[in-house]
Amino acid sequence: MNIPFLDFSNMHMPISEELKNSFSRVLNRNWYLLGKELEEFESNYAAYNKTNFAVGVSNGLDALHLALQALEIGPGMEVIVPSNTYIATVLAVSYVDATPVLVEPDPQSYNIDPSKIEAAITSRTKAIMPVHLYGQACNMEEIMKMADRHELYVIEDNAQAHGATFNNKITGSWGHLNGTSFYPGKNLGALGDAGGVTTNDADLAQKVRVLRNYGSHKKYYNDVIGHNMRMDELQAAFLAVKLKHLDAWTQQRQQIASWYNETLNNAGDLILPFTTPGATHVYHLYVVQTQYRDQLQKYLTENNIGTLIHYPVPPHLQKAYAHLNHKKGDFPLAEKLADTCLSLPLWPGMEKRHVDYVSAAILNFFKTI
Repeated sequence: MNIPFLDFSNMHMPISEELKNSFSRVLNRNWYLLGKELEEFESNYAAYNKTNFAVGVSNGLDALHLALQALEIGPGMEVIVPSNTYIATVLAVSYVDATPVLVEPDPQSYNIDPSKIEAAITSRTKAIMPVHLYGQACNMEEIMKMADRHELYVIEDNAQAHGATFNNKITGSWGHLNGTSFYPGKNLGALGDAGGVTTNDADLAQKVRVLRNYGSHKKYYNDVIGHNMRMDELQAAFLAVKLKHLDAWTQQRQQIASWYNETLNNAGDLILPFTTPGATHVYHLYVVQTQYRDQLQKYLTENNIGTLIHYPVPPHLQKAYAHLNHKKGDFPLAEKLADTCLSLPLWPGMEKRHVDYVSAAILNFFKTI
């Protein structure tokens, strides 16, 4: 059996006619940017995400960049980010010439640890950017309380957690502005690059709309120095189709994760995903930990099972951030996760026999060490 890390076919084939119809509609309409398809998707996604506004943009990194810029965060200011995250979170802070301040994760959830945030707050801190990593919601109640106490903005990075909740409130609806990615591999993925910003604040939503479109609210009239960071009509049309199926796909992801939990419960030193009380997990990724990570990945590859490492080098050890003068050992929890985490195959359409095959291979591996 061959089990790829990710397979889109079981998502896209059943809705292929809907996707083709969307393509034809956009083609025949002869309007490809900032049109009806985008307006409809923005309205539908805002409703899904329980926010007043959603603004479609070019990708997830640009969504975070625009959110920071709309909040007028810039040089001399600091933004608290997780030490364990994809580098895009940190890059967004750099794009506005602010300083990223890293905070370690909770060792069980892998998300930023609220109990460690306060110690990182200084007079220069302007915002907290929690990341709902791997599909699990952060403890947003604690983060929002802390932000309120210190009069800080909150910008959620919701790229990996479409539909997740904390205490029954959906991710992407807590912060002042929130960025998400619709990269193809995300739980709600376009057929190319796309992203979005969500908010309940009409003025902030309008700021993002202006910034994404050359700083213009009216063609050829530019209020501020803006960007070309727009979602195109075709991606909006595809996303509108896929949004209708997101909840069903999420249920499949959660079912697949439960099969892994059952079959891998006592596998060697494997640490399985842990869900924080109050949080839901939509399993963008099913991430396990083991001290034998590299050997296990090699073994699974030899058995035609695809895996990935999210992420092999934490941001503070990336060459791009050498100027922050962090060294190995500064963020030991992030470093440990980088050395021990492995993401197993998980995609809508996986069957129990696929999970059983992967699990059997992992159990066999641990018999050999």
